[in-house]
Amino acid sequence: MKAPRPAARRTLLTALLLALLGHVAVLGFLRILLQPPTLLRELAQPMYTRTLQAEAPPGPVAVAPAPVKVSTPNRPTAVVRSAQPATKTRAKPTPKPAKRPARAASASADDDAVADPASPAVSAPSDAPPPDADTATATATAQQNAPLEPQSPASAAQAAASAPDVPPSDAAPGDAGTQVASAASAPASEASAPADAEPAFLKTWPRDTRLRYHLSGNYRGELHGDAQVLWQREGTRYQTVVQMDVGILLSSRFTSQGAITDQGLKPEVYEEQVRKKRRGVRIGEDVRLNNGTRVPRPNEVQDAASQFVELGHRFATGQLQLTPGGQVNFWLARPGGVDEWTYDVVGEETLHLPRLGPVQAVHLKPRPLNKPRGPIMAEIWFAPSLQYLPVRIRITQGADTFVDLMVDTIDQR
Repeated sequence: MKAPRPAARRTLLTALLLALLGHVAVLGFLRILLQPPTLLRELAQPMYTRTLQAEAPPGPVAVAPAPVKVSTPNRPTAVVRSAQPATKTRAKPTPKPAKRPARAASASADDDAVADPASPAVSAPSDAPPPDADTATATATAQQNAPLEPQSPASAAQAAASAPDVPPSDAAPGDAGTQVASAASAPASEASAPADAEPAFLKTWPRDTRLRYHLSGNYRGELHGDAQVLWQREGTRYQTVVQMDVGILLSSRFTSQGAITDQGLKPEVYEEQVRKKRRGVRIGEDVRLNNGTRVPRPNEVQDAASQFVELGHRFATGQLQLTPGGQVNFWLARPGGVDEWTYDVVGEETLHLPRLGPVQAVHLKPRPLNKPRGPIMAEIWFAPSLQYLPVRIRITQGADTFVDLMVDTIDQR
């Protein structure tokens, strides 16, 4: 039997190699198709309108003292007194020692009643003797000095509506009708506030933010690429994405979605995609790992993507202090398990960023876990002058494998 010729041998080897590559491609395609569907919800891409520059971190907010109301005995406060419409009064005649006729005394009492509209009308029975001038004057003076009863906004507004119109030239500053109308309309405007207004605690969170990084590192040689951290919120819902682009073999994307509460971020879904492989974790009443195992859910647990935003928010709001030599503890959920991490506060360092120049940042370094699930660790630098955002992230996987992310630009909506 003759041996195959060299040309036929090469053709056979080429056919075997092509068949093997075809099987590998088919198996890879089937693995992608057989992956469980993603649990993430697609969000619309925001439009960024400004680029951040380093600035002094905000200090404590000064609160002005409340004004003190001063009241005089036997005299109503200015607010209550202004409820009466301003009118012109007649000058009361000076009583004489001699007794006046009954008709003059009655007229004087009527004039005093007109001078103060808040005084009730006093009328004597037709068969009663008319009072003398001294008695009428004393009665009118007592009625003017008597404290006024506070009026409700409804009754005050009704009184202002029924008061006679006063020309603008004759109206006194701070006209009572205007003050009463403003006081009556204030509760109505408060009641008409939208019921679906955003909670106050949302104001402490940054707007939609995109941090672009220059990526360098080493993995079987030098690495160069781009990375970004995205923070986005819609009402009380949020999404955080950490994405690194270093060619086809090392590109990865880590995504966290959940709710923003007054206690901080509450992750619900976390997924990571390295190359074409996708893994995830569900966080609800418990934590469901990628293999289906359920473990207890620790309080304030975070994931590998939400930790960057949650830690920055705690530092910015003073919940955690960045004291050199201190430490930060929190639970972290990943597809393989849930662990408690400890970050040591190394201290403040000066970073020379490509576009932002020298920036002071606080360095946090994690301690190795007692039962590590892998050699991956992430050191973080937070900049107080840039809203405590993570301006540098260094991810290591052994001594010779690492990526270093230095922020290039920071955009916000």
